[in-house]
Amino acid sequence: MSQSPSNVPQPDARCDEHTLLAAARRGDTRAFEGLYRALAPGVYGFCLRLARDSTEAQDCVQETFVRAWQRLGDFRGESRIGTWLHRIALNEVLGRRRHRAVEHRHLATVDPSTRRSFNDSATMQDLEEAIARLPERARDVFVLYAIYGYTHEEIGSMLGVNEGTSKSQLHRARKLLIASLPGGYADDSAEQDPLADAANEGNE
Repeated sequence: MSQSPSNVPQPDARCDEHTLLAAARRGDTRAFEGLYRALAPGVYGFCLRLARDSTEAQDCVQETFVRAWQRLGDFRGESRIGTWLHRIALNEVLGRRRHRAVEHRHLATVDPSTRRSFNDSATMQDLEEAIARLPERARDVFVLYAIYGYTHEEIGSMLGVNEGTSKSQLHRARKLLIASLPGGYADDSAEQDPLADAANEGNE
């Protein structure tokens, strides 16, 4: 998306999300720019939790809104536009992740990744870091369920897994987080740094 010009209408009580959406679906690019300015921060936060990199999250946001503009005619209003954008953003994050995985397979023999230590302290920032270090599928499910409130049925549809897998990955994510944070507990088989070990397991 281009930088927002000063003459782009701002969403307010008279020009809300639904009004902007209706105008954008008629081809009004200024209305879509208004939607972008209203909704992009939330989409960025969603992408950042999944991608774990601010630059990549920003790229995902841009691509999400480009694709949303291209597909706006397909949006039927059966869900909130924010939910629809989350689905597009998730597909973008997963697509980039698959592409990166292919590159990593080629590079692994010459530049193997190293384990990173976990700074164990009781702050919200450290909780976010712990979430970021979860195995990818467990992190995806945890973010979608615990942070954004999607059901296991919705998560299964978004990720292409069944509800049982979604529930299992949520349980796994919670167990790893509890074991890694100050004041948490671990079973007899837990490692000192469970997130680092789990991250090396690869995607399930």
